[in-house]
Amino acid sequence: MLLDVTGRNLEVLAQGLSFLESPRWHQGRLWVSDFYTHRVLRFALDGSCETVVEVPQQPSGLGWLPDGPLLVGSMRDRRLLRLDPDGLHLHADLAHLASWHVNDLVVDVQGRAYVGNFGFDLMGAADPAPANLIRVDPDGSATVVAEQMLFPNGTVITPDGRTLIVAESVGQRLTAFDIGPDGSLANRRVWAAFGEPPTATDFATAFSQVHVAPDGICLDAEGCVWFADALGQRAVRVREGGEIVDEVSTGQLGTFACMLGGEDGRTLFLCCAPTFFEHEASVNHRAQLLWCRVEVPHAGLP
Repeated sequence: MLLDVTGRNLEVLAQGLSFLESPRWHQGRLWVSDFYTHRVLRFALDGSCETVVEVPQQPSGLGWLPDGPLLVGSMRDRRLLRLDPDGLHLHADLAHLASWHVNDLVVDVQGRAYVGNFGFDLMGAADPAPANLIRVDPDGSATVVAEQMLFPNGTVITPDGRTLIVAESVGQRLTAFDIGPDGSLANRRVWAAFGEPPTATDFATAFSQVHVAPDGICLDAEGCVWFADALGQRAVRVREGGEIVDEVSTGQLGTFACMLGGEDGRTLFLCCAPTFFEHEASVNHRAQLLWCRVEVPHAGLP
């Protein structure tokens, strides 16, 4: 057990994993993608785990269609896959729209998936480049719904289904859109900012200008967003406008995704690891799933 700076108990649910992203509370279990073992995992609250499916090209974002099948982002080949009873099938090929690895996603109640991507070769230290946010409709057709996103990452939809909020990790901000009846996005605006987007164009200098990197996010019943700060070893609860109202420190561990769940929606699950760099995380397998209790329950999607 760890004790964070606010006095909360941080419990370990699981450890010895490679790198965890896209936690989802679904059907009484915590589902999560483990990047470098290429598995989607499902955890019970006693820490027991089962492999749901193996995704050879690295799983990331998770969501469910209204009729039940799991959608999972296949990162390296830039595809969205669907898990049917007879196995994985192609739902949408996004290679012509995503400029680098597909990333986190959210699926709305109509079965439309909003999918982000890196935009550039992060692990290869390429110069940062903007990315598209892509909508995949239930029939598998794909459309760019927002351009010039600075590393679109964790994404949520408010309970009324009218607002989409996206973490722009390199942009140091959460960005909101109005969702149209047809799934189109409009009225793009900054929901919360934690600094200015980098002005430099080369990798090293640009990332020296990024101090807060919102990664995975989730929404609570008071309309606040919890976000994992990929550079700050913490999860942060923020109101629209940017006021930080709560924080959970994870000490020496980086925090890369978070999700509210549990039976009452008040358990905050944290995907943590010493590093996000692939060459280390893929061999060291020191990622952990942590959890603590919070006061305000989950809301919205995912």
